[in-house]
Amino acid sequence: MGALTDIRVADFTRVVSGPYCTMLLGDLAAEVIKVEEPDRGDDTRSWGPPFVGGESTYFLSVNRNKKSVCLDLRSDEGRAQARQIVLQSDIVVENFRPGVMDRLGLGYEALSGIHPRLIYCAISGYGQEGPYRDRAGYDVVVQALGGLMGITGTPDGPPVKTGVALIDLAAGLYAFSSILAALYHRERTGQGQRLDVSLLSAQLATLINVASAYLVAGALPVPLGSAHASIVPYQVFQAADGYIMVGAANDKLFSGLCAALGHAEWAMDPRFSTNAARVHHRGQLLVLIEAVLRTATVATWVERLAATQVAVAPVNTMDQVFADPQVVHSQQVVTVAHPTAGDVKLVGPAVNYSLTPAEVMAPPPTLGQHTVEVLRELAGTRSVAGAPALDNAPV
Repeated sequence: MGALTDIRVADFTRVVSGPYCTMLLGDLAAEVIKVEEPDRGDDTRSWGPPFVGGESTYFLSVNRNKKSVCLDLRSDEGRAQARQIVLQSDIVVENFRPGVMDRLGLGYEALSGIHPRLIYCAISGYGQEGPYRDRAGYDVVVQALGGLMGITGTPDGPPVKTGVALIDLAAGLYAFSSILAALYHRERTGQGQRLDVSLLSAQLATLINVASAYLVAGALPVPLGSAHASIVPYQVFQAADGYIMVGAANDKLFSGLCAALGHAEWAMDPRFSTNAARVHHRGQLLVLIEAVLRTATVATWVERLAATQVAVAPVNTMDQVFADPQVVHSQQVVTVAHPTAGDVKLVGPAVNYSLTPAEVMAPPPTLGQHTVEVLRELAGTRSVAGAPALDNAPV
């Protein structure tokens, strides 16, 4: 039995940050009711290619373990049905711009008075208050504003975004963890609460050492490609047949690296004998290391350096990632039967629980797949706003 069995989530989210959060709740066996706009649904349903069986692989990536319900929130009937769902839920997660849910009569103030146990998590670009509260806040925009884009890329190149929507994912994880904390508080006190999660706050929190270097020491970071501002060697190098990531984060590991490269004397060179010295003489050391690494293949160096406990890995493409022996051993890739896309492979939960497993129990839903089922159970209606009458709909 999952840790969140018997917990119900009213999910008014779309795109990535909110759906990622609610997917994680669903993995722990919460019942997640995803409210979508009729005919259109979540924006990511149309994001592609690739599409499989008419389904966007983007949408499939963050929407497993959910029930899709189509409601027209612009109509009185749709809002009333949504309200009924919320009042029978433990958690609301939404990522509209601030104020939208209030105007719909579905905001925290309107609901908490009659549902004091409700945990209400609002995810937005910049938070519920402040000068930017009404701005659109996509991941890449917040990466730019919050500084991540300015420190990503190469010193002589333009700003670069991360390869995935990292800040959306960070905000989703913060929302997920805050909901779990709020559930624990409610278990002890009976009180629900409002949670304000923003992409910008998540972005600032992920700056960790870079922010500390600026706030404490006034150091302005610069993009360094794959290199690290405070550790050397800790970056990608060119080998004979590809790229390899090498990380020697302390003097002992550096000594082992030097021995494996056939140059034990480097560890005793005053220019390289401490990490601070290596950072200061970064350019000289990197030239020496790469000259040696270029003499053999990636596979050769991975085997040789791993034996010395130096952190090392090939820079893999996606096909290589999912063929990697450790990834295969993890069994994290799961196959589910989708109503229209057929058998689809998904990356499953990241955590293995000894007693309360996280599982992929249901494929991502088709648009409105569960409208009839959910409204019959929760809304007590015989019609569905924005959908066919129940009497004429399949059961």
